[in-house]
Amino acid sequence: MATTENTSFGYLLSDVTLLFRKHFDRRAVRFGLTRAQWRAVKVLHFRPGIRQSQLAEFLEMEPIAVGRVIDRLQAAGFVERRADPNDRRCWRLYTTDQAAAVVGDMEQISRELRVDATRDIPLAELEATIATLEKIKANLQAMDGGMALPTDGD
Repeated sequence: MATTENTSFGYLLSDVTLLFRKHFDRRAVRFGLTRAQWRAVKVLHFRPGIRQSQLAEFLEMEPIAVGRVIDRLQAAGFVERRADPNDRRCWRLYTTDQAAAVVGDMEQISRELRVDATRDIPLAELEATIATLEKIKANLQAMDGGMALPTDGD
């Protein structure tokens, strides 16, 4: 008899995630951004002026690693650092016009990939799957003391 405790799905989730990333990277290669860079640009585009430490939290990355991502994005003209008017030790991060120009295209890639990945899946099934995954995520977060992890929408 099948039960929830002997129904394995962790590897399947991992496989789906890896395949999603692989196909996204293939489609987005023309913009010259790595996935980490794209995620940073997307967060900054929708949350202009956040601090680097806040970005690290959103991306679930170490601050030093985010600093390197921002250094590369700044050198490529996608991001600018501005002094925080209230705290001289902090920098506020903003996307440039160059980044804004690619955000729409990158969002289109995401939409098209979601369409391709969910082909022949009825909306009700997809919504039920998402609801189930959200419950699993909440259960796992509760095991960590309820610390909510930020999501990037994909």
